[in-house]
Amino acid sequence: MTQGRLSRRIIADRIALVETMAAEIRALPLSDQEVFFADRRNVWAAESCLRRALEALLDAGRHILAKGFGVGVTEYREIAALLHEKGVLAPDQSKLLRQMAGYRNRMVHFYHEVSKEELLAICTEHLEDINIILSALKEWLLAHPEMLDEHL
Repeated sequence: MTQGRLSRRIIADRIALVETMAAEIRALPLSDQEVFFADRRNVWAAESCLRRALEALLDAGRHILAKGFGVGVTEYREIAALLHEKGVLAPDQSKLLRQMAGYRNRMVHFYHEVSKEELLAICTEHLEDINIILSALKEWLLAHPEMLDEHL
């Protein structure tokens, strides 16, 4: 993989998608379990938005590794460790992103094991985890403007 500059468009698109999906989850009636489960579409919306937010977050990390450092990644779980190795994430952030990648994989490959109660718990208790990693990536990008390609 050839090291180069990060695409501002790709980074901005992934960040926007993460933020949009997180906002959509927050707009659901998460504080009232009875209301949340009363409309089964809430479960499907939460699952879709959470998975897409995690994938966009991990894809932003993969782009940073691929273009910024010339490092190819085949599995989502690798992204966290390599972002730490390259100084993009702190150790605790890397651990958190690794857990998030594992949960994304579980949602995709073991979807039949993810209960609606578990999904609601993740959305109410761990949605801020997405923002923690997103903020860390944004801070790193702001500290390294030389790595961004100015062309859209």
